Amino acid sequence: MIGALRIGVIFAAFLMLTLALLPVQLIALGVGHSIMQRLPRWWHRIMCRVIGVKVRVDGSLSKQRPLLLVANHVSWKDILVLGSVADVVFIAKSEVRGWPVLGWLARLQRSVFVEREVRRKTGAQISDVSARLVSGEVVVLFAEGTTSDGNRVMPFNSSLFGAATAALPFAPEGKVHIQPVSIAYTGIHGMPMGRYHRPVAGWPGDVALGPHMLRVIRDGALDVVVVFSDSVEFDATTNRKNTARLVEARVRDGLNAALRGKHNG
Repeated sequence: MIGALRIGVIFAAFLMLTLALLPVQLIALGVGHSIMQRLPRWWHRIMCRVIGVKVRVDGSLSKQRPLLLVANHVSWKDILVLGSVADVVFIAKSEVRGWPVLGWLARLQRSVFVEREVRRKTGAQISDVSARLVSGEVVVLFAEGTTSDGNRVMPFNSSLFGAATAALPFAPEGKVHIQPVSIAYTGIHGMPMGRYHRPVAGWPGDVALGPHMLRVIRDGALDVVVVFSDSVEFDATTNRKNTARLVEARVRDGLNAALRGKHNG
């Protein structure tokens, strides 16, 4: 009964917040006003509080531009978490566009949808991402290409760093800055989550989105640590595969430190 009441209250809060900000965002998108980049952060921040996701930050977002954030991926909640701490746009799989609610919200946030299996569209998609980078927007890439159980970092796909390469000819000083970001789900209801229970926060691809989302909304009270590591310079002389391995290692180090409680948040 309490769980159902909580779901109802959160759903009502979601509707009120979204309907209040929606007209402003649509107008901003129509006229190209810069508030369209800030409104999503306000929305994500409020929804994290409503759902009960407590976000702590270790480190800070780099002020260097162009800036590509590369993070591990645990759950759909990663969007709320990262979106609450910085004005960012996300690179998302094309199928996300068709998801109920989340796909619509992703479009409002101006996410870049990529079809990784359709090679003839790859060039246009990379150009779209690189254009966002060069314009000064902060773009988020989940380089694992899938979600994990939250206890580990999956191997990074170096081909997904192609947007950084494409942005180089148009970037000031011919450099793109890549900042590793670690997302660690560390607690539930104020208690350490532990390795065994951490998959509760994760969303494996074979689990239906709807039931998982309802369970998270019903239970709430998740603690998350976001670790911003030092950025890596990427230029024409940089080896993409080596950079992918370096960024992957830093994301893994940040995740492991946060899971062990060795963070500054």
